[in-house]
Amino acid sequence: MKNTAQEYDTVIAICRSLFINKMTDYGSAWRILRLPSLTDQIFIKAQRIRSLQENEVRKIDEDERGEFIGIINYSIMALIQLELGIADQPDLDTEKATALYDAKIATTKALMEAKNHDYGEAWREMRISSLTDLILQKLLRVKQIEDNKGKTLVSEGIDANYQDMINYAVFALILMGNAA
Repeated sequence: MKNTAQEYDTVIAICRSLFINKMTDYGSAWRILRLPSLTDQIFIKAQRIRSLQENEVRKIDEDERGEFIGIINYSIMALIQLELGIADQPDLDTEKATALYDAKIATTKALMEAKNHDYGEAWREMRISSLTDLILQKLLRVKQIEDNKGKTLVSEGIDANYQDMINYAVFALILMGNAA
């Protein structure tokens, strides 16, 4: 296997740094967001990526990197919300929020490593557009589970879908870095 763990950590360090900086600027205002609001925020970012990938003309000079970073960070916020529940007011300082962030990433990275072992790093041969589509598919699944009040009959839960979105977004960022 290539240096996937190291590349993963490099991507996450960028995302984590942005998360900490935004916590410094805004505090934990995101703690008031209900899960469907976070899901919709991630959906907007994934749709924007798809639009950027499909449209030849861009009116804003940005690429997909920032949106993939947003998907990662909003998905981590969603995982934290799943664990803690929604707050009426911002209730986390930067240190506590970062500790929760790190814990969610550790679990998500361990899932990636297990799947990566079993799948043999097949993602390295995928197109970034396919990773985008998989993220959108996961979002549609999460929306359906949310509409079902969190109940599933045979499917994995919402948390596993958020973890997969994080890992797909990390893979996309790794592939984008390798292409540069």
